[in-house]
Amino acid sequence: MNPLYYEDLEVGMVFETPGRTITEADIINFAGVSGDFYSIHTDEEFSRKTIFGGRVAHGLLTVSIVTGLWFRTGIFEPSLIAFYGIDNLRFIRPVRIGDTVRARLTVIDKRKKDLGGIVTFKNEVYNQRGELVLVFNALLLISYWEKSHSNSPSFEAPPPSSGSH
Repeated sequence: MNPLYYEDLEVGMVFETPGRTITEADIINFAGVSGDFYSIHTDEEFSRKTIFGGRVAHGLLTVSIVTGLWFRTGIFEPSLIAFYGIDNLRFIRPVRIGDTVRARLTVIDKRKKDLGGIVTFKNEVYNQRGELVLVFNALLLISYWEKSHSNSPSFEAPPPSSGSH
């Protein structure tokens, strides 16, 4: 699919990502990067005795994987300027090693800004059984087509320093 710009996106449009299977390496690597070594994610014996009955993926790992899946749709590169925020984040069901997640993105709001428009995408994340595991609204700053295709730079570089320190 071709990249979509602010002008191309309409409230009600729906996009589906491909799936991605959660692995042991994902959980261990995310624990290392985030510093979150909580036993529910890293200790099978401990987590087996919890309400989850076994290890679960970090919720924010799942959010991060979903944001990566957005780019596999082909609609955001190079039109996405920045991740502006997350609203209404809810973890509905645990995600486990071996689960395959995919997301349905629905455009639910658009607002114009100077550099681009804020487009709100409702993200509904499902596992391989079709069970809803995660929902959130992602606010993304998306380029205007005309600004992204003009010859003028979006940002000006600061003037060079005078050289005196």
